[in-house]
Amino acid sequence: MRRWLEEDVIAHGRLPLLFFLFGFIIGFLFIRLSVRMIRAEVRWWPGNLRAGSVHVHHMVFGVIMVLGSGLGLVAVYEDGSSATGAALSAAFGVGAALVLDEFALIYYLRDVYWEEQGRTSVDAVFVALAVTGLLLLGFHPLSLLEINDFRDSIGTAARIVAIMFAFTNLTLAAIVIAKGKIWTGLFGMFFPPLLVVGALRLSRPGAPWARWRYADRGRLMSRAIVRERRYRRPVIRAKIFVQDLVAGKPSVEHVRTATEAELARTVVAAPPAPHREHHYHLPWTAAEHAEEHF
Repeated sequence: MRRWLEEDVIAHGRLPLLFFLFGFIIGFLFIRLSVRMIRAEVRWWPGNLRAGSVHVHHMVFGVIMVLGSGLGLVAVYEDGSSATGAALSAAFGVGAALVLDEFALIYYLRDVYWEEQGRTSVDAVFVALAVTGLLLLGFHPLSLLEINDFRDSIGTAARIVAIMFAFTNLTLAAIVIAKGKIWTGLFGMFFPPLLVVGALRLSRPGAPWARWRYADRGRLMSRAIVRERRYRRPVIRAKIFVQDLVAGKPSVEHVRTATEAELARTVVAAPPAPHREHHYHLPWTAAEHAEEHF
């Protein structure tokens, strides 16, 4: 562990990222413990903070911490000590955890913390943890565009190849995300072969890609719905079980019921794109052609 810390983290300037991860995890665990204690009405635990009749959400404190620590990193980190950068990064992580823990409130513009939509916050936290972990391990998107790679290049050919690779990577990621495969698009930025697979496979039936390209192709839409229900069921069950452990009310029966409810709610055909007066049928892309066989 010490060798990894010195050679892979400190030597590569990732110490602030490590402290960000520590701060993020600690902040998330603390706030989840706090809201569970408040919900259980534990007498000795401080309750919700209010300003008159207004409930001050912990997201407010998260925004303040993110702004304060972010400004500190921008202003002093380059000339500061490693301890300064680590402390500011940890504070930034705590603030980010407080904000993302109420991501569902931001997304839905209403307090859905303990409702079904509140799981969106847990999803956002998992995404942040996954991205931070990959960055800490040395994986990062567009690795061919590192400054050192350009600086050490002996000509423009390598730069052109790197730029083309980056453009292809971003294009494939956009296609995969448009097909509703958020996690594949996310991890594919770090492992490009995943983007190729995701771009060739069928879109999820409710995704924008299905709305644009499957509206008049009933066979593909039907295949997408059948495949989604078959392969998403165990994934959704596992996701809901973990989310319930974090957010509360873990129950095997609830997991089964919630899984079927989510499948019924989300695995539906996307509505057709808005009708235009002059409609031109776009030619099939390579990805769409491959969808016919995958």
